[in-house]
Amino acid sequence: MNYGLTEQQEMIRDLCRQVAQEKMKPIREHYDEANEFPHEILKVFAQADLCGIYIEEKYGGLGGGVMDLSIAVEELSKVCSGIALSLAATALGTFPIILYGNDEQKQKYLPRVASGQSLAAFALTEANAGSDAGAIATTATKDGDDYILNGTKQWITNGGEAEIYSVVTKTDKSKGSRGASVFIVEKGMPGFTFGKKENKMGIRASATRELVFQDCRVPKANILGKEGLGFIVAMKTFDMSRPGVAAQALGIAAGALDEAVKYSRERRQFGKPICSFQGVQFMLADMATQVEAARALVYAAARYIDTGAKDVSKISAMCKLFASDTAMRVTTDAVQVLGGYGYMKEYPVEKMMRDAKITQIYEGTNQIQREVIALNLIKEAASRKA
Repeated sequence: MNYGLTEQQEMIRDLCRQVAQEKMKPIREHYDEANEFPHEILKVFAQADLCGIYIEEKYGGLGGGVMDLSIAVEELSKVCSGIALSLAATALGTFPIILYGNDEQKQKYLPRVASGQSLAAFALTEANAGSDAGAIATTATKDGDDYILNGTKQWITNGGEAEIYSVVTKTDKSKGSRGASVFIVEKGMPGFTFGKKENKMGIRASATRELVFQDCRVPKANILGKEGLGFIVAMKTFDMSRPGVAAQALGIAAGALDEAVKYSRERRQFGKPICSFQGVQFMLADMATQVEAARALVYAAARYIDTGAKDVSKISAMCKLFASDTAMRVTTDAVQVLGGYGYMKEYPVEKMMRDAKITQIYEGTNQIQREVIALNLIKEAASRKA
């Protein structure tokens, strides 16, 4: 199916499919087992011009949008979502600059990301501030022409590997979430170091680390927007980035479905392939239907966001919620179709199942997504009544 893709989007899909099959598939097991960051594959992404898909042409990108990025992340995640996450997480760290950066900031940072020279990361989560984003404790105190940052960020994707960080801080504790501000912090700035690298259940090719700020001096020119805009920057960033997580989940599910269908045609029991048994056929049919439904919602959300619409929180949350729940169901069923082999690391579906779980958790747990959806429904109903 074409899904109404443009010529450029078809090119992105085909290129990512080729990169995934030829470059990622042979080494995905190694990076998962070794918990190692895939530097060599990132060079391939850069050479293939995949790093700037969603960045304007004047900053060195392809000029695509959330839809183009989602297509790329989906295709790469069919083979290895941990490796694909380096691209998606860089987009998450870059979106605040795209949305709220001034021209000077964009000129300085976006070409570096688009060329593949620099990875980016987004730093909101802390030990006591995950779903409760307003509870962040990292502070930024004004000191002349600079701000001094102090605090620790936790579970930051691309942490330690990225060169550019969009960091959410508190510039005024007395104002709660309205006292938050976002700064662009560069790797190597004095006072900015990294804590432990996490040993994760899944997405093990992706680096997840603590960020530590100890009297880290950041120029005031690096603030995004203005003081007090941080919470809005974070929420608008998530509105744009959640289809990327949804696309990752969609890719995982689609990849698991492919593996299940392939195996069911090869595995023989009682003298015939197991795909001839109705019980297996019904599982495959349900899996395929769920994948197509998730794809339809992810693509619809991405396209709607690319129109520049303002009211995107609900559809963005919906696609992340549905696609990640789908990924968990489909990968679980894929393991079941493969039976004992599905439980073994020689086959990729157990990895896909481990990778799928995080998509229900990060960039807002699925419980938070349901709250976002419900609150928007209630607000819409109230406005219609008025």
